[in-house]
Amino acid sequence: MQALMLAAGMGKRLGRYTKNATKCMVPVNGKTLIEYAIESLVQNNIKKMIIVVGYKSDVLFDFIHSKFNESNLNGMEIEFIENKVFDKTNNIYSLYMAANKLCEDDTILLESDLIFKPEIISKLLNSKDPNLAVVSHFESWMDGTCTLLDENNNITGILDKAHFNWFETENYYKTVNIYKFSKDFSKNYYVPFLEAYQKAFGKNEYYEQVLKVLSFLSSSTLKGLPVSGDDWYEIDDPADLAIAENRFATGKEKLTLLQHRFGGYWRFPQLKDYCYLVNPYFPPQKMIDELQASFKTLLTQYPSGAAQQSLLAGKIYNVLPENIVVGNGAAELISSLGEKLTGKVGVPYPTFNEYPERFKNAEIIPINTKEDFSYSADDIIDSAKKNNLNTVLLINPDNPSGNFIKKSDLERMLTELEKTNTTVFFDESFIDFADKEIRYSMLNQDILEAHKNLIVVKSISKSYGVPGLRLGVLACADTEYIKIIKKKNAIWNINSFGEYYLQIYEKYSKTYSAACDSIANERARFIKELSTIKNLKVFPSQANFILCKLSGENYSDKLAVELLEKCNIYIKDLTGKKCFDEPRYIRLAIRDENDNNVLINALKDLIK
Repeated sequence: MQALMLAAGMGKRLGRYTKNATKCMVPVNGKTLIEYAIESLVQNNIKKMIIVVGYKSDVLFDFIHSKFNESNLNGMEIEFIENKVFDKTNNIYSLYMAANKLCEDDTILLESDLIFKPEIISKLLNSKDPNLAVVSHFESWMDGTCTLLDENNNITGILDKAHFNWFETENYYKTVNIYKFSKDFSKNYYVPFLEAYQKAFGKNEYYEQVLKVLSFLSSSTLKGLPVSGDDWYEIDDPADLAIAENRFATGKEKLTLLQHRFGGYWRFPQLKDYCYLVNPYFPPQKMIDELQASFKTLLTQYPSGAAQQSLLAGKIYNVLPENIVVGNGAAELISSLGEKLTGKVGVPYPTFNEYPERFKNAEIIPINTKEDFSYSADDIIDSAKKNNLNTVLLINPDNPSGNFIKKSDLERMLTELEKTNTTVFFDESFIDFADKEIRYSMLNQDILEAHKNLIVVKSISKSYGVPGLRLGVLACADTEYIKIIKKKNAIWNINSFGEYYLQIYEKYSKTYSAACDSIANERARFIKELSTIKNLKVFPSQANFILCKLSGENYSDKLAVELLEKCNIYIKDLTGKKCFDEPRYIRLAIRDENDNNVLINALKDLIK
């Protein structure tokens, strides 16, 4: 068995990464693609590798010889074939140049822009099927040629982009661009068709087109070998490179890279995210269908300006439009109010870091909390009077502690602080998840008028399960303050999808209330189950997350890495966050019962 790699292309989409080097010399976590590939082949005892080179061939040649020698190649011979017209041809011509080599031995054919696990080569070699195309069940991030398989994994069709149908993707398998061809298949089928196709259509085509013809003529010629999407990645541009580094990193580096993405985890479909906080029970499918039905219109039309967004939000929350502003997520509103804020600001710690980081023109005064991170309305009142605070930040339930202040206590606190001209920033992003009997909202015109010192912020992304729409609201009785915030924001800060969501939400308000009840019920069960795990202390919470403390030989940073590497589970390690200097604390997002059981079982297995 030999290997044949096509590495003549220029890799223009990778920009600076291929300015002075070939595509297969792009590094992923400190090692180049060509190194990964050669090491995988050596590990699987491949004795000969042929590389078709072109662009920067001398650079690649020197690099390979600097990295590999007889001792670390384990006897594998490397041979080069040069495509001197690489800039005028495509991979069909590069493969044609090595056609004679294909006919000499059974061959592993692979492209140079791949990173993959060595196990893929092992599976090819161990399979009794002589002719295989490595395929992976289609995922939304994938691009390129797809195949159709029958119940025996025979390839019954190969689809190019022109025949791709997004509504049939559940039946598609993306080609990984790694193949196993027998010498007989290459000599009697593939190479003759390769020559004929090139003569008919020219040198600027793709070799996959030949496979498409063969699969049309006979569905038993080539079989698919399905592998997991986690086992490989194709790197065409810098965004692909960043994702590949995430997927193929190990240990603490893997976790760190994932943390620095701050979302976009749909590119990692096998990952279960217990870090970011959303509502797993909302929106309902009917609402999703309604949004999809208007997709083309929303995509191709401008959204309304800020005034219309305020009308829609005001209708939902029973607030006059001049008293409410809609933001591109609560983050935009936090940034806008933070620019205006001066004086002393009381902040109970631990807290959501986005607030103090945006209060750059103010003096942050920490409000002491108890050992279990709890605090009361009286604690805030006392701190405000003692420190002559101009403003108090109150997230309720608080993040990450889950601490909760009841409505009657909050209103008493507002009344007391109004006497000292102390403004309260009240973030109720998680309040809808509180137990039904104590659940409340301060987003109401009468409440705002009754408490002139109250500014309410709410993230629609978190509680309503639509983080991709980036919606949040800010409301207060001071219309001049609202005008200032609106001026700081762009006129089209909300896209058409977000506006339409605000427009149709009221039809689903009862469903939303039921979804919040489901979260509250599942939280009670989740806490009960987590409390049975030894060396795991569970703190009370009224939010859609749980704060936990590890003890014994267990540490949060190590547990987070283990969960990610062994279980594809991503949790929030609170190490380094203010009040969490000791690596013992984790925050677990509440998902639905099935997902939460997965996490519970993983924690039981990994916590010592």
